[in-house]
Amino acid sequence: MVLAADKFKGSLTAAEVGEALRRGIQRADPSAEVVRVRVADGGDGTLDAFVAAGFEQQPVTVTGPTGERVRTAYARRGEVAVVELADASGLSRLGAGPAPLRSSTCGTGEVALAAIRAGCRELVIGIGGSASTDGGAGLVTALGARILDARGESVPPGGIGLLDAASLDLGPLRELLSGVTITLASDVDNPLLGSDGAAAVYAPQKGATPADVEVLERALTRWADLVAATTGADLRDAPGAGAAGGAGFGALALLGATMRSGADTVLDLVGYDDALAGADLVVTGEGSVDEQSLRGKAPFAVLERARRRSIPVVFVCGRTSLVPESLTDAGVARLWALTDREPDLARCITEAASLLEEVGAELAGWDPR
Repeated sequence: MVLAADKFKGSLTAAEVGEALRRGIQRADPSAEVVRVRVADGGDGTLDAFVAAGFEQQPVTVTGPTGERVRTAYARRGEVAVVELADASGLSRLGAGPAPLRSSTCGTGEVALAAIRAGCRELVIGIGGSASTDGGAGLVTALGARILDARGESVPPGGIGLLDAASLDLGPLRELLSGVTITLASDVDNPLLGSDGAAAVYAPQKGATPADVEVLERALTRWADLVAATTGADLRDAPGAGAAGGAGFGALALLGATMRSGADTVLDLVGYDDALAGADLVVTGEGSVDEQSLRGKAPFAVLERARRRSIPVVFVCGRTSLVPESLTDAGVARLWALTDREPDLARCITEAASLLEEVGAELAGWDPR
């Protein structure tokens, strides 16, 4: 049996979900063979997934989203480095509270810089869970780009600083990245601007008021215009440009990055396909299973690869909004939702580990035929 569930956000990490299920399974059947694979989609938990898969954790101290120093790390195997934006520049790093206009992705760039200076030539950057809407400006300036105002001075950090952007110097950045390849791991396909863009869709989740969203939209528009004029390519409408507050745009347009499914990127590098060899059942899921879970998120990627090998897949979750027919049509053999055991959602969250142990015990005796 392969356990490959994502995190239960706000309750348990992916590692804790897997451990709770394992305890329940092996309590009911001590002889059960259980293989645990940590999965993620490029956001929170990506770094942990790679460290659990054998990558070496490399600690580094960088600038947090609002200027404070934070302790983070990247994961390394050979010349490959994995950077998690959510850990360096994410919402969990906002110790003083939201700062939607001034928070920056600079720390993520500093982590990438440390990896490059240590000899890594292939970077995977998981972009999700961002605390900022700066169009990736902090990310690229940490790697050597200079964003200048009309007086030739560096603009301040955060999305609001882009309102003053007048010129862009890419010389040091291009020199640094010579021979370096960058892959963005993300399952977000939003463009940079507009009603589906970074400011309109995601900035309110980071504390932005309607007035802040208007400011950020103007700032990102100015940023996109400047980048297009400087590089000769306009990527504001590229799928994923709006990921992580526009960090996708900055990386695609200025770092030469390529965008790839976050879940597939993680599964490839943590060896999920190898773990499927000889498996008779795969268990996946996440805190809330909904339509998005079946359209490209980590559980879907886990499901699809197992189905190609005719291995039955079950889902576990805290709650679900899907009707049984949707699950059957997607190829899910069965779903266990914790709210079926404990209707009180607050108790489901606080007692998720013990409830998952109960699910694990049932899984040990469940016949998928």
